Amino acid sequence: MERPIEIVIVGGGTAGWLAALVLQDATRRDGAPARITVVESSRIPTIGVGEGTTAAFRMMLLGLGLDEFEFLRETEATVKLGIRHRDWRGDGSHYDGPIDDPHRVLRPPAGAPDEYLNVYAVGARRPLQDMHLFGRLMARGGAPWARGPEGRPVALGPFHYAYHFDQAKVGRWLRVKAKGVETLDATVAGLERDGASGDVSALALDGGARISGDFFVDATGFRRALIGPMGARWISYSDALPVNRAMPFWLARGADEEIDNFTLARALSAGWLWKIPTQARDGCGYAYNDAFLSPDGARQEVEAALGRPIEPRNDIKIDAGRVDRAWIGNCLALGLATSFLEPLEATTIHGTVVQLSLFAARALAKGGGVATGFRDEYCRRVGRQVDDFRTFVNAHYMGGRADAPFWRDVAASRVHAETRARLDAWRRATPKPADFEDCTLGLPHVGAELHYPVLDGLGLLDPAVAKAELAAVPAARAFARKSYEALSREYRAAARLAMGHAEFLAHARGAA
Repeated sequence: MERPIEIVIVGGGTAGWLAALVLQDATRRDGAPARITVVESSRIPTIGVGEGTTAAFRMMLLGLGLDEFEFLRETEATVKLGIRHRDWRGDGSHYDGPIDDPHRVLRPPAGAPDEYLNVYAVGARRPLQDMHLFGRLMARGGAPWARGPEGRPVALGPFHYAYHFDQAKVGRWLRVKAKGVETLDATVAGLERDGASGDVSALALDGGARISGDFFVDATGFRRALIGPMGARWISYSDALPVNRAMPFWLARGADEEIDNFTLARALSAGWLWKIPTQARDGCGYAYNDAFLSPDGARQEVEAALGRPIEPRNDIKIDAGRVDRAWIGNCLALGLATSFLEPLEATTIHGTVVQLSLFAARALAKGGGVATGFRDEYCRRVGRQVDDFRTFVNAHYMGGRADAPFWRDVAASRVHAETRARLDAWRRATPKPADFEDCTLGLPHVGAELHYPVLDGLGLLDPAVAKAELAAVPAARAFARKSYEALSREYRAAARLAMGHAEFLAHARGAA
C-alpha cells in the first residue's frame, strides 16, 4: 500500500481548520486517507469582531456530520437570515436581502423566466421580501423553527440559513472536531523548494524545525506566507471597492434585548457600519475611507450614530483584491490568503467553503494524491468567483447617494466597468442566471437571486421592463401572481408560529 499523501496546512482559524476537516473527510471517502498537519502559532492574535457566513457554511457543517446545536452552544453563534441595508440611498430607508430562495419550492409553467417570482414582484411593485420565509422572519425577529411536540423545535421550511459568530471561538471548536489531525505550534520562517519543479518540499519553522509534505495549504491570512513567496501577484480592487479602513468594536447587549436575526449594514458619511450579533454581544465596525474621514472622525461619527461611546479594538487597513493564482505548484491559498473584500456580503468564509468543495471534488485524485491537471482551471474559476464578489459589492454603492464627498467620489470614480455594463443591461432586461458564469460548477454563488433584493432596494430595476417580460408569457404571469400571494400568506402565518431567536438559541444550548 502506498503511503498516504501528506498535507500541511499553515494557519488555523476558520479557514485552516475547515480545510483540515474537509480534506480529511474527502480523502477518507476516496479510500486513501491523508496525513494532515496544521501549523498554527499561539502567538498570532486574531483580528476583528464578529463574522457572518452564508448558507453554504451550514451546508458544509451538516455535510461533515457535525452537531449544529453543539456548534451554536460552544461558539455562541446566532442565526443569520439575511442582511438589512439601511440608508444606502441617503433617505433613511432600508431594504432587506433574505437569503432563502422561494423559487426552489415551486415548479413554474413552461416559458416562465428563471426568476419569475422576482420578475413579477418588481413589475407589480410588490415587496420582494414578503414572498420569502426569511423576509417575514426578519420582520418579526423569529428563528426558522417552531415549537413542536414536547417543545422540540421543528424547522419551518426547507431553506438553509447562515450564522453570525466570533471567528476565534469557531476556529477553536473546529480544531476540537478535527480528530486525527496533527498540530504544530509554530510559525513559518521560510520555504524549501524543489530545484526542478519549484514545488514546496518542506517548510522551515521558527526555532530551527522543519516539516516536509506533498501538498501545502496557505491559510495564513494577510501574511500569505506560502502563496506570496510562490509568486502570487495581488490584483487590487481599489478601483471598485471604496473603503480602505475598518474600525471594529464590540457592543454590549442588554439581557432583555432580542437578538437580531440579520446582519445590519448601515451606510454612513464615508462608508458603512456593520452589526453582527453573537449570543453574548454585538460585533460591530465602521468600514470607511480615510481620504474622507480620519480615525478620530470615524469614531466620533459612530458614537453620534449609536448614541453611545465605543472602544475600538483596532483600525485595520483594507487592501481589497485577490491573488492572480490561488493554486501554484503544490500550494493552495484559502481564506484571506486568497482574497480580501470589505465584509458587506460575507464573501470570505463563503469563498473558502466553496473553494474547498470545488478542490475536494475535482482536484483530489481517487485513490490518493492531487490531480494537478485541474490547477489552471481552478485558478480561473476562483478568480471569476471573487471578481463576481467584487462586482456584486460594488453594485451596493449605486443607489444614487450624493450627500457627502465620499458618496460623490463613489459615483464619479468607483463604478467598475463590469458593474456599469451589468446595470446597463439590467435596465433593458431583468437579471437571469445566464448572466453569470457557472464558475463554481453548480456550487453556491452570487447569482441572480441574490442580486434582486439589492437592485430592487436601490431602485436599479425598471418595473415596466419586468412587467413586459411576464406579459409575454400570460400563464407564467398568472402563476407568478398566485404563487406570490400564496407564499406571502403562508410565510406570514409561519412567522407567527416561529420561536423567538433568543428562545431558539436557548433551546439549542440546552439540547446540544
